[in-house]
Amino acid sequence: MSRRGDPRRVAQVPRARPSNPQDMLQSLQQRMEQTQAALANETVEVSAGGGAITVVMTGQQKIQSVKLSPDVVNADDVELLQDLIVAAVNEAIEKSQQLATSRMGELTGGLGLPNLLG
Repeated sequence: MSRRGDPRRVAQVPRARPSNPQDMLQSLQQRMEQTQAALANETVEVSAGGGAITVVMTGQQKIQSVKLSPDVVNADDVELLQDLIVAAVNEAIEKSQQLATSRMGELTGGLGLPNLLG
């Protein structure tokens, strides 16, 4: 019996292979470097204590500015100020990392690569 007409038989489809995998990797690496450089110009802004403290951070997790409301500066309650600064900086780091992950994910989307930012 001929298997030619057998519906259970699946035709072998050749897989598409990149013309030069090394060129593809170099291109991806260049785009990743460009994206990482661009993250230096993107910022996130976070406030804590109802706007008493504002932190601006780049997509490369570098603090650009910290603004304090005069109302929050109280010599009798330095601990509150310290806590608010820590909270604002930690939130800014988190948002900055999310921004970087998002931008890098746009490059590597669908490739199943691990987190390349560490």
